[in-house]
Amino acid sequence: MAASLYIVVEGDDPGYDIFVNGQALARNEDALERLAERLNVRPLLEFFSADENSMALLLEQGAGNPAWARNLPEPQWYNATEGLLTTCALIDFLSASPAALGSETFPVLSELREYERVLRKTAQRNLRWHIAVSWR
Repeated sequence: MAASLYIVVEGDDPGYDIFVNGQALARNEDALERLAERLNVRPLLEFFSADENSMALLLEQGAGNPAWARNLPEPQWYNATEGLLTTCALIDFLSASPAALGSETFPVLSELREYERVLRKTAQRNLRWHIAVSWR
């Protein structure tokens, strides 16, 4: 099973495409966390929150425990500009240092640019967001 870090935007339908792949980001999360800390920005997983929809999807995919999924706290929502700070800092660094993640740099950059696109639209509409995890 491969993990994917995807974006959830608050509300039923934000009116724009929020699809992001997120598999390269999930594969490289440890390295990206260390890099974010070096760049003095929040690591991507600090924007994670489990909500009922994402947990239902995990349970459908055979991951997670139905008992704790029933007792989830309210989802945490974040300002899109906060996510843009992290995303843009990582994009800038990896664009200037293409060997930083070896052969994973290009796929990670591509997905970070997907995040940037979605987060810019989210910020323009004053909506909030969080990251969720999918296992496929």
